[in-house]
Amino acid sequence: MRRQEQQSRPELKRTRYIWLKNPENLKENQATTLETLQVKKLNLKTARAYHIRLNFQEFWNQPLQEAETFLKRWCFWATHSRLEPIKEAAYTMKRHWDGILRWFTSRINNGILEGINSLIQAAKAKARGYRTMKNLITMIYLIGGKLEFRLPT
Repeated sequence: MRRQEQQSRPELKRTRYIWLKNPENLKENQATTLETLQVKKLNLKTARAYHIRLNFQEFWNQPLQEAETFLKRWCFWATHSRLEPIKEAAYTMKRHWDGILRWFTSRINNGILEGINSLIQAAKAKARGYRTMKNLITMIYLIGGKLEFRLPT
C-alpha cells in the first residue's frame, strides 16, 4: 500500500521499514515518524493498512474456540477496507482457511519444509546440474542428512 501511495504523498518516502516493523521494535526516531504519519488528519491509506496488519497479529493469540470467529471478522473488515493489497491478502486467507485454522490444533507451519527446499536448491546450485535424477536425489540425501565424514584420528 505504501508503495502505491508514496507517489502522491512525498512524506511516505523512506518509511518502508517503519511500516514493516512492530511498534515495540521501532527505534525512537522511527516511532516519532510513525506517530506523525498516523495522524488522522493525514488520512493515509498506508496507516489504515498498518492498523489492519497489527490487528491481524492478535489472531495468533486467540484461543481455539474464538479463532474462527476472529478470522471471519478480520476478513470481513479487510475485504471492506477498499485497500486492494489488504483485500488480496484476505482473499488468500479465505482460500487457505482450513490450513490457517489447523495451526491452532497442530502448531505446525511450513518453516521446516522451506528449510529443506533451500537445502535442495543449494545442492542443485553447487553442481550446476546432475547427469541423472538419481545423482541429484543422492546428493539431496547427503546434504539433508547432515552426515559428518571425519577421518579417523
